[in-house]
Amino acid sequence: MYHATTFREKLLLFLKILWPIMITQISLSMMNLVDTIMSGRVGTTDLAGVAIGSSLWSPVFTGMNGITLAVTPIIAHYLGRKQQNKIHYTVTQAIYLAVMIGLTIILIGSVALSPILSSMKLDEQVHDIAMHYLIGLSFGIIPLFVSNVIRNFFDGQGLTRISMFITVLAVPFNVLLNFSLIFGKFGLPQLGGVGAGYATAFTYWIILFASIFMLFKIDAVRGYRICLDWLKPSIKAWKEQLTIGIPIGLSIFFESSIFSIVTLLIGVMFSTITVAANQVVISFSSLIFMIPLSLSMALTIVVGFSVGGERLTAAKHYSLLGVLSGIGALGVAAIFMFFLREQIAGLYSNDPEVITFAGQLFLVAILYQLSDGAQAGLQGVLRGYKDVKIPFFIAFIAYWMLGMPIGYLLAAFTELGPFGLWIGISIGLTGAAIGFLIRLRFIYRQQYRRLQA
Repeated sequence: MYHATTFREKLLLFLKILWPIMITQISLSMMNLVDTIMSGRVGTTDLAGVAIGSSLWSPVFTGMNGITLAVTPIIAHYLGRKQQNKIHYTVTQAIYLAVMIGLTIILIGSVALSPILSSMKLDEQVHDIAMHYLIGLSFGIIPLFVSNVIRNFFDGQGLTRISMFITVLAVPFNVLLNFSLIFGKFGLPQLGGVGAGYATAFTYWIILFASIFMLFKIDAVRGYRICLDWLKPSIKAWKEQLTIGIPIGLSIFFESSIFSIVTLLIGVMFSTITVAANQVVISFSSLIFMIPLSLSMALTIVVGFSVGGERLTAAKHYSLLGVLSGIGALGVAAIFMFFLREQIAGLYSNDPEVITFAGQLFLVAILYQLSDGAQAGLQGVLRGYKDVKIPFFIAFIAYWMLGMPIGYLLAAFTELGPFGLWIGISIGLTGAAIGFLIRLRFIYRQQYRRLQA
């Protein structure tokens, strides 16, 4: 990492950090894509079961992982201020915290999962597949969170290619494990959609072992002695990280959970065909979202580094570059989705009803693409400033007091049906983008006045 001066240098630095993050995120999303496509090839019931299981897991994972994401801006600020000596302590305490988070999720899930699924009144087969999919996945929860802390340690220093290498390496293992456990190949049991959960858990362990190996292998990070010099756990350090991490995690949770709640509501209100079609659209939309999400993560790094070094003009330049790029990328994706919507759906399912209905849902999903690109980038910039509390409230109001109520009312009391829920998502994402933009303008002016004083 270095403080770039000219626009060309800033662009090159941003791209250097961005492209490995993008490949990493797309690779992670490919794992979910493989789960969905292979489960859909078994049957519509397996696809629906995995859809319900993923919808319960996704907001928990993204929300809790958002807490560990606090490591990235903290490290970026340390580097900007030339305080590298504080990084080992921060990362070690974050690993302890990640283990605690993982154990807590497993404990809560063991008590709450069965009642939650039973309350949804799903088809018996869909219920069983969702339940056992999540049980299988739970074996990988702790390694997932610990490996994410290590990834954020790499990324916070701009060493994003390390995470890329690890994740790209893991994808073929994930595909092979899914193929083997879902369809019963190479002497392994045929588990159907349930096998996707176990395959994902095994893949998380592979990522953790590869991440730890890189800590000892790469010269740029070996000197920090992560996973070698263990410190006494510090509740004070956890509180400091949670002060930043919890608002980030909740903001991400509020966004990701609206998609999960839409799937759960569709599971309660509509048919298995509708659930499967909805999962097709969410799965592909999530893959496309990896582009603005990657931009957001890169923005947190370069903006955090610039703000830590008190270079606000550079932070502003990076902000404009990243946010506008996200909007443009999803604008192109929207055009792509419009013309190839049924062909995309055909990759997930052989059921003509699922393909047709998914094609119709894609038309509504196109509506929120630009807003989604904008809000993701703006959140990344705000995290770079370590401004997380007000964005948390903006996210809660936009998604849960505006988007979801409107979506539910449209779905339950008009002829729009499931389309109404997706319209609610569009409204929520647009409201969040506007709120984040207003907040960023305020923060920038506040920081500028502070430096001028």
